[in-house]
Amino acid sequence: MSAFQTLAWRGQALVLLDQTRLPGELVYLECREVETAARAIEELVVRGAPAIGVAAAYGVVLGALQALDLAPALFRRRLQETRARLARTRPTAVNLFWALEQMGQVIAAGTGLDNRQLCDRLLARAEELRAEDEAICRRLGQHGAVLLEDGFKVLTHCNAGSLATAGYGTALGVIYAAQEQHKRLKVFADETRPLLQGSRLTAWELQQHGVEVTVICDSMAAVVMRQAPIDCVIVGADRIAANGDVANKIGTYGLAVLARAHNIPFYVAAPVSTLDLSLAQGAQIPIEERRPEEVSQGLGRTTAPAGVGVYNPAFDVTPCALVTAIISEQGIARPPFAAALSRWGGRSAPG
Repeated sequence: MSAFQTLAWRGQALVLLDQTRLPGELVYLECREVETAARAIEELVVRGAPAIGVAAAYGVVLGALQALDLAPALFRRRLQETRARLARTRPTAVNLFWALEQMGQVIAAGTGLDNRQLCDRLLARAEELRAEDEAICRRLGQHGAVLLEDGFKVLTHCNAGSLATAGYGTALGVIYAAQEQHKRLKVFADETRPLLQGSRLTAWELQQHGVEVTVICDSMAAVVMRQAPIDCVIVGADRIAANGDVANKIGTYGLAVLARAHNIPFYVAAPVSTLDLSLAQGAQIPIEERRPEEVSQGLGRTTAPAGVGVYNPAFDVTPCALVTAIISEQGIARPPFAAALSRWGGRSAPG
């Protein structure tokens, strides 16, 4: 569908579309070592919860390839170190830890295999996770598309499209599925400060797919909701707690408050792998705080006085009370969310 690939395995390397260079340049980074892949995740060369998970899975394969000639016991120890390094890259997106657990299961089940055989098993599982992610996003998009009518004006935040996944998208996947049903949509994309993933990535991606898109500053959302008017808001998620509280890119919470004030449906689109049923509520979700320079020196230019304090959380948590529906590959859940999310996650609903 896309004229670009977010990530791919070629030869013995993980190849990533460098999203820090968009929209100006279409450049790919080749990762042949674990540390290169880990830094690519940390530095947002690859970003978006599902894409981070798949990239981390391939990162484990890189670790296996680097350690291939070691004694079996040392080889397995190196794999554990690889998983630990990748787990330290981004704390909020639960898909990262889910994917690393999937690779851990392959390692645990590979008792008796030699190094090469286990490496091949790990690569096969990583390839499966990549293919599964695209299929999951397509099913999610089909479920979500029923919520969109021809002519809808949709507001979105950050980037939850092909660039954030292995190839189709979550929030934008809903838009693509509606487009494939010949529904004409207009998207308003928050620029998404401080790193502008909305204006740099979402607007670029939607243009590539022929979707009408208008970029707005984050602070314009309220007036656009009133004047456009906006028919619905659709965002992705990096982690969803058992009660339906949603961690997503900073600014999402404010957008949900504005949507409620304007009586606009607020939809969250995310695969089941984004659920973290071990957390009862969003207050327990770890929130990554990033470098102050991302705010004070945005895009390389000084925008705040030297020495001033900077607070730069990468995510916020939207309370489930502000969420109209959660869309996954298994369907659409509406409040109260706990029973549906437990069912999706394969657990009994909390009593």
